[in-house]
Amino acid sequence: MSDTRTNAGVDNISTYRKMFTWSKPGERTLVMMTAGNLATTQAVVSMLDERTKAPEERNPSILEVPSMFQAARLVGKTLRNVIRESAPDEGPDAESPFKATIILGGQIAGAEPRLFLIYPEGNFVEASKETPFFQIGETKYGRPILVRAYEPDMTFEAAVKLMMVSFDSTMKANLSVGLPLDLLLYEKDSLDIMAQRRIEEDDPYYNLISANWGEALKFAFGSLPDYKL
Repeated sequence: MSDTRTNAGVDNISTYRKMFTWSKPGERTLVMMTAGNLATTQAVVSMLDERTKAPEERNPSILEVPSMFQAARLVGKTLRNVIRESAPDEGPDAESPFKATIILGGQIAGAEPRLFLIYPEGNFVEASKETPFFQIGETKYGRPILVRAYEPDMTFEAAVKLMMVSFDSTMKANLSVGLPLDLLLYEKDSLDIMAQRRIEEDDPYYNLISANWGEALKFAFGSLPDYKL
């Protein structure tokens, strides 16, 4: 799940997609989510898309790499090169305004699904049992809910509910995150997108979750014992 808000100050807020997919049904499905400098992430996506148009002339293509590990390497290299081209005079340790971070997940036929967090430097880490999910962008407000409520055996329905609550909590506290939200579900070994939709401001389920979560928090707070002087 990703939000769509980008901003360059309080008077320059726009909506842009941050979730992108590449798929050959029955052979591979890859999903990428982005955070950080918009020009950087759009350049990375455009370059990856361009290479899929004529892969025999633009190797490697994200639709041709043999493994998810190689896909993560390709995305990392592309991201690093875009940042370097945007700020060629900055040293490797500089805090570049062109930096961005990417989550890449998916599955290629014959292998297990894999999930990677890709850093601006082009290196990456993979999800594991100890670190089963990743967040990028504004994380501090929604992360406590994920950490407390996530369970490895959650159903798709429960996982979507948890992400809704996490995003709702973030949006209540930070104007840099906002609706609409993009949601995608992928089922292991399906090699195709299970479901994909955009959640707008008038989405009845999101609004129900938001209202009920607020009431549930008030009830939980009220049920805690008062401090004794």
